[in-house]
This record gives sequence, structure tokens and C-alpha cells, in this order.
Amino acid sequence: MTLLILGLLLWSFVHFFKRLAPSGRAAMQDKMGDAAKGVIAILLVISVILMVIGYRGAPPDFLWGRSAATTGINNLLMLASVALFGLGSSKSRLRKKMRHPMLTGVVVWAASHLLVNGDTASIVLFGGLTIWALAEMVLINRAEPDYTPYDGGSAAGDIRLGVITLVVYGIIAGIHTWLGYYPFGG
Repeated sequence: MTLLILGLLLWSFVHFFKRLAPSGRAAMQDKMGDAAKGVIAILLVISVILMVIGYRGAPPDFLWGRSAATTGINNLLMLASVALFGLGSSKSRLRKKMRHPMLTGVVVWAASHLLVNGDTASIVLFGGLTIWALAEMVLINRAEPDYTPYDGGSAAGDIRLGVITLVVYGIIAGIHTWLGYYPFGG
């Protein structure tokens, strides 16, 4: 569990760095140039590795489990989460309705996983990422109060987002199945 928590803390610190210490982040960029982005990327990869190793190595202490109802709700929420992740870079008309679609997607993704994973490691991982995403939204709003919504989008962009969402959702379900976590119950 220690590695999981360290991974979450590293993930959060690296993401918060730009918002909480903008002068420090700017100094890093000035000193290192484009290599600063590489350092940030490496730290984020390390944080994900720590979270995965910590999660997989945590004791299986269950507080609740999945049911047919929570599995169905999970799958619907995951479909919405995948759409939200894609929305931020889409040419969909829906994009103008939401300031933080990717971070909202993280919250929906984490909540959906908490419905079907009631072990302590899942509570730490998905709860921690939910707290991070919500805090990140607050920090972004504070640092950038003058938000201009996306002004564009088309029906074709909506359709493209829908098709891409279904394809990515299918790939994610396939990967889960391949790893031994059948996402559709049974």
C-alpha cells in the first residue's frame, strides 16, 4: 500500500507543481528547455508504475463487492467517462458545455470503479485520483479565471466522438478481459 500512496502523491505533486509553484515551473522550463517536459513525463510514468505495483501488491481487504446492478452502472459510467476523456479534444458541440471534460472523466472513471471494487487498495487509488482531479479543477479555475468556452463543433464532430468513444470503450473492455477482469459480469 505504501507504493500505491507514494505513486498517488508523486502523481498529484507533479500535476499540482505548475499551479502551486508557477515561478518554480517556469524557472525549470527556462533552465532545462524542452527537457523539462521530459522530466515531468518521466516522473508521471514513475508515479503510474508505483501505483500499479502498489495496487497489485496490496492485501485484498474487501468492504464490498460487485453485483449485477453495480456492474451495469459501472459500464454505463465507463462509457460516459471515455466520452468525457475524448470530449476535450473533439470537435463536438458538447465541448462548449464543459470546462474540464478530461478531469470530469477521471472522476466518473474513478467513481465507476469504486462501485465494483470495494477493496482498500481500490478505495485508496480511485478515491485518491478523484480527490486529485477535483483539486486540479479548483486550482485551474483559480489560476485561469478568464475561461473562454470552445466556440465551434458540429453534428459530424458529435458523431465522430460517439464512434471513437464506442471503439475505445471496446478496446478497454477487451484489455480488461485479456487481463482477467471481465467487465460485463458473469
